[in-house]
Amino acid sequence: MAFITTKDQVRLHYEDWGTGRPVVLLHGWPLDAASWEYQALHLAAAGYRVITYDRRGFGRSDRPWGGYDYDTLAADLDALIRALDLHEAALVGFSMGGGEVARYLSTYGAARVSRVVLLAAVTPGLAQAPDRPEGVPGEVFDGLFQALEQDRIGFLGAYSKTVFRPDEDETVNEARRHWYLDMALRASPRAVVETARSWAGTDFRQDMRAFTIPTLVIHGAEDTSVPPALAGRASARMIPGARYLEYPQAGHFLIVDKAARVTRDVLDFLGSEPAVGEPGAEKVDEGRDLGVDQAA
Repeated sequence: MAFITTKDQVRLHYEDWGTGRPVVLLHGWPLDAASWEYQALHLAAAGYRVITYDRRGFGRSDRPWGGYDYDTLAADLDALIRALDLHEAALVGFSMGGGEVARYLSTYGAARVSRVVLLAAVTPGLAQAPDRPEGVPGEVFDGLFQALEQDRIGFLGAYSKTVFRPDEDETVNEARRHWYLDMALRASPRAVVETARSWAGTDFRQDMRAFTIPTLVIHGAEDTSVPPALAGRASARMIPGARYLEYPQAGHFLIVDKAARVTRDVLDFLGSEPAVGEPGAEKVDEGRDLGVDQAA
């Protein structure tokens, strides 16, 4: 197994598939790099060098007590990029992984990055604030943290039944639920709670100024975990020239529920001509709804 070591001596497990321009996939909460199964294989087969890694505290990476704030998580991403000497990399962040991308760009710049994809990402922030009254109230997140601290296993078991949009084949539903839960329960209990505090409470609005490279934002119209009005649409408005795709009848777990379309749209974006425009107009492209087909 391959590992890199961060400045605070935490070992991060990664996988490095294929050759070509590098694409780094950052997983969501409370999962690990295995959650990219539906995309990583196809991106590598399409001629890209695909790097997936387990966030500290998750998967096969070390499980330290601390370091679950976004400054440290962005430093971990920087350590990976430098250790593998990546250049012209595309960063693809799903859910809380989008926050790492934003903090990385604002802290370390885009010298080694050519493109960004935000998939159901938590940027520019979720929590309610005096200047963001439409955000999620603090007591809602407090209830989440309390539930995780009191019975993480029970909470994640129940949550796993709501993650995916129902499939007509109940066997498929059950298989995906076990797959999700296996990843979630492998994680450090400390990491699960502390990263939840980070993605719930971090304000990325200042970080969004660092998006100076071509960016694709994809969000599900029916995402109740990370509502598009707070996240995807807001991010697209703040990023100059961002392309925004909002999938109809899609929830939060796009990388599985809409695997075929996500893979196709990411590949189209990676192969397109770079363009950076002016911020402002919200861009919504509903396109075709491909359902849950095998990724093309």
